[in-house]
Amino acid sequence: MTDPLLETWQINARVVLYTFDAVDDAVFALPAPAKGRSAPQMFAHIHDVRVLWLQSGKALPEEVTKLGKQDGYYRTTLRAALAASGAGIDAMVARSLETGNRIPGFKPHTSGFVGYLISHEGYHLGEIGVALREAGYPLDRKTSFGMWEWGVR
Repeated sequence: MTDPLLETWQINARVVLYTFDAVDDAVFALPAPAKGRSAPQMFAHIHDVRVLWLQSGKALPEEVTKLGKQDGYYRTTLRAALAASGAGIDAMVARSLETGNRIPGFKPHTSGFVGYLISHEGYHLGEIGVALREAGYPLDRKTSFGMWEWGVR
């Protein structure tokens, strides 16, 4: 049986990908806004923060690299990066739970770390929704409500 904390992270990682998959392809061809970040840039930021934590925990898989803030992102590259960094965090949290060691550089404990990441990513998913609406490509209602259906994600 999967640890409930680990399962909670896994659901969050799937919700991020579920939301990403619902973004209209046209959004990836839009120029970056003069101020703030585009939806693809915010997804890249979610990935990059995961990478920073994986680096601090010396748990960064070789194939996972930081994306940085670019003007544009390829949809397939960005999705693969999110999936890989989500899996990396999954492995780091699993190892922390198995050993009883906390996540390096994070206090107080592994549960707090998972809560921190979910809060961070949830905040940016909200920002992404606003950015998509402002760009003229809002998330459809199914996705907007589906993000909250953790029992089926």
